[in-house]
Amino acid sequence: MVKDKTHVTPAVRFLRGRQVQFSEHPYQYVEHGGTSAFAKQYHVDEHMVVKTLIMEDEYKKPLVVLMHGDREVSTKELARVMGVKKIGPCMPEIAHKHSGYVVGGTSPFGTRKAMPVYMEETILDLSKIYINGGRRGYLIAMDPRDIVKTLSPTLVNVGIE
Repeated sequence: MVKDKTHVTPAVRFLRGRQVQFSEHPYQYVEHGGTSAFAKQYHVDEHMVVKTLIMEDEYKKPLVVLMHGDREVSTKELARVMGVKKIGPCMPEIAHKHSGYVVGGTSPFGTRKAMPVYMEETILDLSKIYINGGRRGYLIAMDPRDIVKTLSPTLVNVGIE
């Protein structure tokens, strides 16, 4: 665990502007460490750590997917739910262009461009989640119902173990 000063990111500004309660959890960022690096450092279940993925459909329209850290996204099932032929991850530079965040520090809050959000429905079964606060090595803990209140995501069941 790393002690750090409060970060003011677009995500933090977005949440504070909507009076969303959250706590800050800086950690030692590990390149390609994913959600497991945070889970190990804070001794929490990786299922509670939510990853923010910037994806796109076959027309290159971007979207945000929120998924448990210990699950993958079935892009085939997500495409079926959305009524499109194909969904895939954006290249890092394209994801940055849409979100304003670098890969590894992507938050669904305060993105540069408004994008539809798709959230794995079972995230709402948790009383608390950890999600990126807008920079590498910085997650925030919050009530997942606040995501519904602030981002109005489409709830989906597209996670695979």
